[in-house]
Amino acid sequence: MSRVVVLTGGVGGAKLALGLTALLGGDRITAIVNTGDDFSHLGLAISPDIDTLLYTLSGKSDEVKGWGRAGESWSFMDALRSLAGEDWFQLGDGDLALHVLRTAARARGDSLSAVTAAFAKAWRVEATMLPMTDDPIATMIDTDEGLLPFQTYFVARRCEPRVRGIRFDGAAAARPAPGVLEALADPAVTAIVIAPSNPWLSVDPILAVPGIREALRAATAPVVALSPIRNGEAFKGPTAKIMGELGLTVDSATIAAHYSDFLDGMIVDSADDLAVEGLTVARTDIAMPTLARKKELAAEVLAMASRLRA
Repeated sequence: MSRVVVLTGGVGGAKLALGLTALLGGDRITAIVNTGDDFSHLGLAISPDIDTLLYTLSGKSDEVKGWGRAGESWSFMDALRSLAGEDWFQLGDGDLALHVLRTAARARGDSLSAVTAAFAKAWRVEATMLPMTDDPIATMIDTDEGLLPFQTYFVARRCEPRVRGIRFDGAAAARPAPGVLEALADPAVTAIVIAPSNPWLSVDPILAVPGIREALRAATAPVVALSPIRNGEAFKGPTAKIMGELGLTVDSATIAAHYSDFLDGMIVDSADDLAVEGLTVARTDIAMPTLARKKELAAEVLAMASRLRA
């Protein structure tokens, strides 16, 4: 049975992963997930992108807010504020269960991969969810306010500081998590998909793990990316802002160039034009407001991969 691998992080990546699983069935999908956003807060081990994907694929995500779990309550945060605790990072009552159990499991010596697999099994998520690494990597943002940990920049400061550079502390010493390189080299894989996640904040941390970028270059399956940019703007998050502050042109051509050493095809929005020698390009509506549209877009991505294989 053919399989699909998707590199993902954040809400946009989770949406495409949901479309792929709805289209093909979760047992045919392997998701390699960004963990550069992971951090420790109030003594808890928090993995935001893994949790976003868990909530999305298990049907527990809050579609209105676009993050967290549906039906969340906030008694813990109310109690925290009454004690003058740090309240800049929202931890819902239900959300806490993941963080507490993950922290306890890691303290016992369980790997992040093992913990993630256990959560996915408990919530009947059929897709294989692989952290990019079991080793600690921290995305650090060099800004006009100094060097900021990712969550400080993204949540506490709401992406307001100007970005001068991005680095991934710990990446050089990290190893791909078990199953990551095997998934990329699997002859049963017919498509490797780069989700419409922020290339610099969500995909680059994955590519910074030694061996992963090389595996993408060597992969026999076509690598297809979905642009997160439409008409010079990002669908969600600070992608366009960061590109501008780094001196980059805010368009899909810049993103195609960013992935050029392993990219075979790219899907961009109908409002955009992209022509790159040697790169197969298709245009479509890249918004994913409904499950039906998520499935349709997933089908278009896989159709491109099929053309590339032929």
